[in-house]
Amino acid sequence: MNFIENIVTAAQQTLSVISSFHWYDVIDILFVAFILYQGIKLIRETRAFQLAKGLVAVGMVYLIANVIGMKATSFIFSRLFADVLILLIVLFQPEIRHAIEHMGRRWRFLDLFLADDEEKTGEARKAIIEIAKACQRMSNSKTGSIIIMEDKTMLGDIIETGKVTDARITHELLGNIFFPNSPLHDGAAIVRDAKLYAAGCVLPLTDNPEIPSDLGMRHRAAIGVTEQSDAVAIITSEETGVISICYKGNIERGFDEASLRTRLFEFFEVDKTNTEKNRGLRKIKKILKGNKK
Repeated sequence: MNFIENIVTAAQQTLSVISSFHWYDVIDILFVAFILYQGIKLIRETRAFQLAKGLVAVGMVYLIANVIGMKATSFIFSRLFADVLILLIVLFQPEIRHAIEHMGRRWRFLDLFLADDEEKTGEARKAIIEIAKACQRMSNSKTGSIIIMEDKTMLGDIIETGKVTDARITHELLGNIFFPNSPLHDGAAIVRDAKLYAAGCVLPLTDNPEIPSDLGMRHRAAIGVTEQSDAVAIITSEETGVISICYKGNIERGFDEASLRTRLFEFFEVDKTNTEKNRGLRKIKKILKGNKK
């Protein structure tokens, strides 16, 4: 009988909550769900996802301890979660920073819409061609190199560790930078907006224990920076001359000039198919620019 009464009471409370709902409550719930979805999407392919699962496990232990009545354990966990907001900010600082940077780029959508997309695509194509040519030459001579192509995540903290060049990309320039014993050959070159923005930069190393032992420091640095950003890293091995690409902590090896060029075209969507798809958008941009004048 008590069981049925509990069910009736729960149903009445549920109906009471539903009846007090307003249209903005629905928007509120959907907005929170969207934030949670974006948060999971942001960390699901990073090491932070394992950290999040660990926090969930700790929270479940805390809940069980509360239900059972384990006072000492509950007290310890309650002190641990007392400042949970600060704890989350400290633990997920890189992911939070990445999300805020991403939001900042989204708010610039009008500038991007009015930008000359065709011109930018052409510049990106030329830069990729020169990078592929330089990597092939360095592969032939077994010259070690690491080139980081910035995408949406800004790499300002890494750029600060090197020398800003902001120069037009040519295969001769890249060859000179990575020539043995040159002042900047040990660091990474950073490509931003189809330009060689900085050189001699220091990269974070991966601490992934599953990295093959035959991969050297350049490859570990490339994996490290791509674990923390959406950048694309191109590495030329000093020992074997093999050209590799790193993206999101994963590495692909065995490229030559042609296959590297094709792969980078795919990464940065500067292939002919993408250009054809955007032709109508570019016409709209020209019309808007004309009206603006």
